[in-house]
Amino acid sequence: MPLEFELCPGRMIGGNHPCFIIAEIGQNHQGDIEIAKKMIKMAKDCGADCAKFQKSELEFKFNKKALARPYTSKHSWGETYGEHKRHLEFSHDQYRELQKYAEEVGIYFTASGMDEVRESFVHSIMVLYSVEKFNHKLFCLQMAVEFLHELNVPFFKVGSGDTNNFPYLVKTAKKGRPMVVSSGMQSMETMRRVYKTVKEHNKNFAILQCTSAYPLEAEDVNLRVITEYQKDFPDIPIGYSGHESGVSITVAAVALGAKVVERHITLDKTWKGSDHEASLEPAELAELVRSIRLVERALGSGIKRMLPCEKPCHDKLGKSVVAKVKIPKGTVLTEDMLTVKVAEPMGVVAEDIFQLVGKTVKDDVEEDDSIVPEVVDCYAKKAKY
Repeated sequence: MPLEFELCPGRMIGGNHPCFIIAEIGQNHQGDIEIAKKMIKMAKDCGADCAKFQKSELEFKFNKKALARPYTSKHSWGETYGEHKRHLEFSHDQYRELQKYAEEVGIYFTASGMDEVRESFVHSIMVLYSVEKFNHKLFCLQMAVEFLHELNVPFFKVGSGDTNNFPYLVKTAKKGRPMVVSSGMQSMETMRRVYKTVKEHNKNFAILQCTSAYPLEAEDVNLRVITEYQKDFPDIPIGYSGHESGVSITVAAVALGAKVVERHITLDKTWKGSDHEASLEPAELAELVRSIRLVERALGSGIKRMLPCEKPCHDKLGKSVVAKVKIPKGTVLTEDMLTVKVAEPMGVVAEDIFQLVGKTVKDDVEEDDSIVPEVVDCYAKKAKY
């Protein structure tokens, strides 16, 4: 049984608990906090468990040349990539406002922290200001992971871009909060290292199969990796983060055992931004949630037996053993005396026909009559359900 743990207060994942559904708002809010709030409300109304954003301190996620790179895409919010990203980045106070709104709406709130405090950064500050000691916490709070930790998010989401960032993984795992780790762009060898690294510091984490393409074509989804993760990492929940169109593939992931799923959401796929096309609009998100909950009901216990709901069909059409010929009292039954039919009354169940061979009948049985259990010496009737 996969590990079960509390991902959010009062919400367990893994085992037989319902799949945890993350609505990834990311930066589809267009840099507008009111749109972000509408998306949080949309996620709640559609039945998602969590609304998730992406938090970066840009100077620590990108180097200067990356931020200065011209960005002429139709999706750009600025002349350079840095200007574009700054337009989409909410401040710490805005994050606090969004978290408060999510609490009012009644949905869990978290974000992917895209950078973490680096010792080289701390050393540079000390050298720059010629000090031996300083308020370490003050500087840490400027980093995304540290800020989210201060914000008291229920769990950390590790985006695929940081999954092979092992110093980041160690520092994040040591915070002690549950973690959800995507695996886009990674190899199985790397994911084994990720599992071992995180496990050493934090047992409460899940790994999501993910392919980092937007939108994602079906032939690149590779859902079978879910079952490979389940075999290699049997003591943690496995999930799926998808960027495909529609909901069918994500529902299939749940059928394969995904305990956490994540999908990007939008209010309008035609909006400017490269993620919108691979995101779900409100009707699609609602359909995804309905379909996942339906599939969970359909998965059942895994125990094969005749269910009570099948009894009417069984009583009407279930076959049993009948006499192919007239069988006098005291006859030892042979196979050529018996056949299987829908019979009234129901007799010995069809699958027991070979168990009757060699047993003696205690009364006369007419041709085409049911072989009822009471007429056969030393026959024990089976319970069907």
